[in-house]
Amino acid sequence: MKKLYSNKYIILSLIAPGLLTFVFAILVPICLSVYYGFTDFSGIGAANFIGLENYTTLFKDSGFWMSLRNSLFLAVGFILIQHPIAIVVAAILDKLQGKAEGFFRCVYFIPNVISVAIIAYLWKFIYNPNFGLFNKILQSLGFKGDVNWLGSGNAIWSVLLVLIWHGFGWGMLIYYTGIKNIDPVLYEAAAIDGATSAQTFMKITLPLMKTVIQMNVTMAIIAALKQMETVYLLTNGGPGNETQFLANFLYKEAFKSYKYGYGNSISVIFVIICLAATVILNKIFAEKDERRKRA
Repeated sequence: MKKLYSNKYIILSLIAPGLLTFVFAILVPICLSVYYGFTDFSGIGAANFIGLENYTTLFKDSGFWMSLRNSLFLAVGFILIQHPIAIVVAAILDKLQGKAEGFFRCVYFIPNVISVAIIAYLWKFIYNPNFGLFNKILQSLGFKGDVNWLGSGNAIWSVLLVLIWHGFGWGMLIYYTGIKNIDPVLYEAAAIDGATSAQTFMKITLPLMKTVIQMNVTMAIIAALKQMETVYLLTNGGPGNETQFLANFLYKEAFKSYKYGYGNSISVIFVIICLAATVILNKIFAEKDERRKRA
């Protein structure tokens, strides 16, 4: 067996499928995006080289900055609202036993297995200014029940609520899995020492979940930046560009406005932002780990 795996042709045959998939599904499209980002290609006909014109136009485009702001705003919502609640819910689920644990785990994950189209239209009915659930609740409480939840001023908050709710199950399940992998002996030792549930959570669960939290936060930021389907079906970026997100803005410019070269310049910036976010997060978590070791 050792002789078999030392054969370079055998090694090449084993890594070739994955390597070819990476090259043709990821590397080549990225290289083509970089190339088309320097052209005025419309998707049809010739692609004329125009240098940095797409990028100079992009940085002056208010729609781009609005979409980037909304994407970063959503990332903050994921990190500061969705994930703290998700990790607490995961910790509570871990304490439950038997059927209750399985039942609530499934309940929290249900939104993630429902079609995005169904989710969008369901929330459209909930937000409806005439017969929507939210306005009916306001009326029953004695408030004015004619709020246009997807109108100007309210739309971005309404969209953020849907996106945070819809993605909650994934984050919770990842944290739940991470907590399940913590050795129960540590919790038993803490209980013997008289530690409370809050102390156990802060001193054992959170420190041992560092890698899981890092991965989940990174995925949350990337998910916020590439958010499109739900927004497209819910508001299509409206009113105006108020609920425009980066991926939706890219789609609109490339495939609706037929500015394929301009759309590819947006995709290049998108990849750079994702890589920068990953590097920054890795450094932040590495620095925290160093401080903890020194302490």
